[in-house]
Amino acid sequence: MTYNKMAEEILENIGGVENINNVTHCATRLRINFKNASLVNDEGIKNADKVVGYIRKPDQIQIVIGPKVTDAYNEFIEVSKWTSQGTEVNQEVEQVQAKRNFMYYVNKVGNFCASSFMPMIPALIIGGLILAIRNLLINYFGFDAEGGTTEIMLSIFRAAFTFLPIYLGFNVAKTLKMQPIMGALLGTLLVSPSISNVEGLSFLGISIPTVDYSSSVMPIVFGCFFMYFVDKGLAKIIPEAIIYFMKPLLTMIIVVPVTLIVLGPIGTQLSTGFANIILWLMENAGFVAMPILAAVYPYMVMLGLDKALTPVGIQLIAQLGYNPLTITAGFVSNLAIGATTLALAMSIKNNKEKKGMITSFAITGLCGVTEPAFYGALIQRPLILIGTAIGAVSGGLVAGIFGLVNYVHGGCPGLLTFLFFLNPDGSMYNFILSFIVAAVTISVTFVATKVVIAKTKMADEEEVLDETTMEAEEVVEESPVEPA
Repeated sequence: MTYNKMAEEILENIGGVENINNVTHCATRLRINFKNASLVNDEGIKNADKVVGYIRKPDQIQIVIGPKVTDAYNEFIEVSKWTSQGTEVNQEVEQVQAKRNFMYYVNKVGNFCASSFMPMIPALIIGGLILAIRNLLINYFGFDAEGGTTEIMLSIFRAAFTFLPIYLGFNVAKTLKMQPIMGALLGTLLVSPSISNVEGLSFLGISIPTVDYSSSVMPIVFGCFFMYFVDKGLAKIIPEAIIYFMKPLLTMIIVVPVTLIVLGPIGTQLSTGFANIILWLMENAGFVAMPILAAVYPYMVMLGLDKALTPVGIQLIAQLGYNPLTITAGFVSNLAIGATTLALAMSIKNNKEKKGMITSFAITGLCGVTEPAFYGALIQRPLILIGTAIGAVSGGLVAGIFGLVNYVHGGCPGLLTFLFFLNPDGSMYNFILSFIVAAVTISVTFVATKVVIAKTKMADEEEVLDETTMEAEEVVEESPVEPA
């Protein structure tokens, strides 16, 4: 019941359950789509209990909670009694239309990626880590590579990645307001032994290209988008009396051959080409690309745009076996945010409560969850982010020059996720490099932030503010109370 009060206040200030289109969450944020923007009270939501940060989008609010966002989500669902059944996006309510500029479409992509890809992240983390641990046990602890224990561990890895199109198909179909099982069915078809990487297939005399769909991303996404339009079209022409069984039947009859003959091979080629471009970029200009991405990454997180990078990271690991770009940049960025917040906390001397709170934000940031630190301590002190940028660029430069990559895709990389950088073959170079990058990022950021605080007199201002607050509280406490 920790988030009961928060749920009640958010529900009241968003216009009630009748004004909700969709409710979901990512690693740290509760995301609520609304119908009528004029019913949303931003200040009321921003000041609600346990809300760390608040981002307003044209048709969505994002409430920063932190690592316990799942608890907040479940509590909000319980309090609001919201259900997706029967919910339609186009309601006959007053809508405040957003200006469809570049950022509008960027936000749409980000929201789609958050809803479709984030629910799979725990499975991918488990799969990647279990493979690294398995190989570590084989290479350094004498476990039999063909023994029952290691075979089960390998099966867990395969279950997480081989059947990725099934999980993704379910989530994409759900995000597109279709029956999720239809997306899962298409994903299952793609990875089935009779389809994936099978030669000589044809449909009505048309040859089907040989494609390995295991661990693929783009083919199922393309297939689900095509299914969305087919589903909507059939819903308009099929009589209601037979729509229950006829619509899904006709949908699959149309979607399956088009996906196997056209969309699947195109998606595979695009994925391969994109992975090759990223690989070339990091091999030839990683010392430039990584520092820049690490420096701007905190602002992508602030705007919720980092979720748009999730499919990029998943595809790189599926295609290359590792990710040289997104998670490494997030790793450096998160450590820089945490170190900056820690430096700020160490500069506050007279207010133990504030110092303790910001220290907890710093520890959380170093562990990978930066929204509490960013919204609760840094965003109102913009000059302090100079130290963050200096540290992120320094750590990114080391990572880019020496080629730091990660082998596990997951949200919130930080001090608790060093195993993300352990090569599945058991070699330790990349693993050791991750510690070096972390040490450089944290130390440079901490020192640079302390210098910025000293040069800008930020610490003095904090102490003056704290002393003034304490004196005011003492005056209030000592003031005599007049008898009634």
